[in-house]
Amino acid sequence: MALSLEQKKVVVDEVAGVARTSHSAVAAEYRGLSVSEMTELREKAKQSGVYLRVVRNTLARRAVEGTEFECVQDRLRGPLVLAFSRDEPGAAARVMRDYAKSNDKLIISFVAFDGKAMDAPAIDQLASLPTREEALAELMSVLLAPATEFVRTIAEPHAGLVRALDAMCEVRTKTA
Repeated sequence: MALSLEQKKVVVDEVAGVARTSHSAVAAEYRGLSVSEMTELREKAKQSGVYLRVVRNTLARRAVEGTEFECVQDRLRGPLVLAFSRDEPGAAARVMRDYAKSNDKLIISFVAFDGKAMDAPAIDQLASLPTREEALAELMSVLLAPATEFVRTIAEPHAGLVRALDAMCEVRTKTA
């Protein structure tokens, strides 16, 4: 069923709004996926905070104009499903990579991040980016490390003295 001009404008506005606020995008060919497989992919994307949409390439080209995903305009060919990461940069890459591993009909076409379009193998790099929680945990451990080392350094002379006294007591009890 063909879309009317008004429906096309709505689709372009919706995708453009998502593209303006997203961190990364992944495009994949979905040719051969059944409706149930596509529904499963959509559910996984929704759970991860990923916007997933099948959009005609001409509409997608218009939607990404003026966004950091403008670099993908010349790569939009064939039946593609677009996935945009809204919350964290690696979310869409993780969802699409994991689903492509379990279903060989989904073929990753390209990845876009930080204003650059990259070929499909770059999905592993993007998917390996830490989640927000993981990044915060790493930051906290880096921030706490100096304080922890300081406390250890201050406590070490006392601990060393206690160990030395304990060793002396053991030697005296053995000789007596």
